[in-house]
Parts: sequence; structure tokens; C-alpha cells
Amino acid sequence: MSYGSSITDARRQLGVYAGRILKGAQPADLPVQQATKVELLVNLRTAKALGLDVPPSLLARADEVIE
Repeated sequence: MSYGSSITDARRQLGVYAGRILKGAQPADLPVQQATKVELLVNLRTAKALGLDVPPSLLARADEVIE
């Protein structure tokens, strides 16, 4: 299982920052931003290999389930 910031969202924000720098902004002047979207990923294949049972309620809340 993994619970953390969205990789897609982070890459999008990286593009925005790169665009600002290419337009002449100083990196030190850019604000630090905190992730606003987090995702829960569950890898059932690995859980089964480890002999773990993942509750259906957790699977229902997951953003992505790898089977």
C-alpha cells in the first residue's frame, strides 16, 4: 500500500514551475507548495504473495487497486 501525493499532480506542478523559470522568474522567489491531493494505492498481488488479507472496506476507499 502507498498513501501519498499524486504523481500526476506533482508532474503538472513541475511543468508550471519550469514555465515560470523559463519566463525569467527567480527560483528563490517561487513559493513552496504543499500537495493538495493524496492517493491510496493497494497492490493486491504483493499482498497475496505476503499472505496478507486486505479488508474490502479499504479496497473500496483506494484510488487504485493493482491486481
